[in-house]
Amino acid sequence: MERIYLKTTAIYVLAGLGLLCCCFGGLGVIPAGIAFYMAHTKLKEVALYPENYDNVKGMSDAKTVALIILIICALNLLYTIYAVSTADWEIVIEQIQDIMNENRYEV
Repeated sequence: MERIYLKTTAIYVLAGLGLLCCCFGGLGVIPAGIAFYMAHTKLKEVALYPENYDNVKGMSDAKTVALIILIICALNLLYTIYAVSTADWEIVIEQIQDIMNENRYEV
């Protein structure tokens, strides 16, 4: 029987996309979560028939990378939720208006 080579490229790409999207309020949770889920389900298949698969170590590493990025994005999402829920919106709006007024005279 031919051994199946586990391809980790999609998982690394999704995890990298998750890391990039982390800057947007923690939205990287979505692609990083998908990457982690994909790696986790593949490794479950491998656990049933380990003799049929190659590159198990690579898939395990991809799962670890996806998990780390998922945790970073989740922490950023929690911080964003906290910052939005505890912000004094009158001060925020006043600061935005000040910035807009400054930029109006520079043009």
